[in-house]
Amino acid sequence: MKILLIEDEVKLAEYLRKGLGEAGYVVDVAHNGVDGLHMALEGVHDLLVLDAMLPGIDGFSLLTAFRKTKQTPVLMLTARVRVEDRVLGLKTGADDYLVKPFAFSELSARIQVLLRRTHGARDAAEPTQLRLGDLELDLVRRKASRCGQRLELTAKEFLLLTLFLRRKGEVLSRTEIAEQVWDMNFDSDTSVVEVAIRRLRTKIDVPFDTTLLHTIRGMGYVMEDRNG
Repeated sequence: MKILLIEDEVKLAEYLRKGLGEAGYVVDVAHNGVDGLHMALEGVHDLLVLDAMLPGIDGFSLLTAFRKTKQTPVLMLTARVRVEDRVLGLKTGADDYLVKPFAFSELSARIQVLLRRTHGARDAAEPTQLRLGDLELDLVRRKASRCGQRLELTAKEFLLLTLFLRRKGEVLSRTEIAEQVWDMNFDSDTSVVEVAIRRLRTKIDVPFDTTLLHTIRGMGYVMEDRNG
């Protein structure tokens, strides 16, 4: 899931970016309303976290312009505590409203609720469990296991494994993996993807008899059960 965070307080934005990233989200950040509106309109995001008080264009004006073309869910953050301000935010098009200061756990919970509500119909048609041979991934409980043995994965490793299982049998290039999991373009000399693949393999393949994650030289990687 990809989130656009529009927040002018740099320290708070970095704290939220890091926390949401550790929770498994890909996070884009804008520190003013002008950049935020451009990124919101030009990018593809599953949810916006939007501060009400922004330089350039305030959050309410940004949301009004955004709602003319897009219906992506929006969670507004603000230090304004008046009921009138919350009502204005909701009438402008916000799906939820969180007053500063707030606990990260509450923000995370509200984001999960909005994403479930918005993607409910789509998720109902998609599997919540992915399998390949004796490897299983539970997307709801965020658990992975192989041969019934629990696999302890980091947030990025979970996202990486989810990508491979959703596209099992397909050869994925390093560039595509970087874009999907890290939302970044890495140059050809960067070893970030290789390091992540190696660490994932030590957990899902090395302790077991059958290898599922394979390297296709000059092309990328593929997850498939070649003994099946």
